[in-house]
Amino acid sequence: MYLNEFLVVAMIHLLAVISPGPDFAVVIRNSVSAGRQAGLITAAGIGAGIFLHVAYSLLGIGIIVSQSVWLFNALKLLAGAYLLYIGIKALRARPQVTSGEVALAPVAMPARKAFVNGFVTNGLNPKATLFFLSVFTLVISPQTPLLIQAGYGIYLAAATGLWFCLVALLFSQPRVRRSFARMGHWFDRLMGAVLVGLGLHLALSEWLKRA
Repeated sequence: MYLNEFLVVAMIHLLAVISPGPDFAVVIRNSVSAGRQAGLITAAGIGAGIFLHVAYSLLGIGIIVSQSVWLFNALKLLAGAYLLYIGIKALRARPQVTSGEVALAPVAMPARKAFVNGFVTNGLNPKATLFFLSVFTLVISPQTPLLIQAGYGIYLAAATGLWFCLVALLFSQPRVRRSFARMGHWFDRLMGAVLVGLGLHLALSEWLKRA
């Protein structure tokens, strides 16, 4: 009896997850620079971050956040600061050896760092917060049992992780990485600029609205 509700949630999620954003940029960057394993672990971190949004939505904290301007703005500032941090690190990337197979050798990235990259990027993403607040307050009926809502959350986390695993697999392919290797550190700097831009946008969006 909840099939129609689930299909609506799944469709909205599909449109949201495939749109480029901080999660997409981080997965591509880690996949290209550090290889398939780092990309997949980053995707897993993003999927795990979804559970954070599901948890506060189910516990009702999401309603509090949606009605507290300063709290939501603080979340934006945290997200913006984190994206600025990893973006600036990417902007400082230096040229690597570009001959033979050495050019395809991935930069070492500890699994923990890759996972934290994904988890924090998603967990502090205000767009994700808005998405879950909208879904759990407007799309999902208050009469829907908590267990069913939790099932929706598990699906959203799994689907998100799977999508970004596919992204990681694509951008970690030798042929794709070979193409990016020709650009070397310039690609890393480009992704860094994207992340910095996203971070500035998140941090300054409220100020721009008032200006």
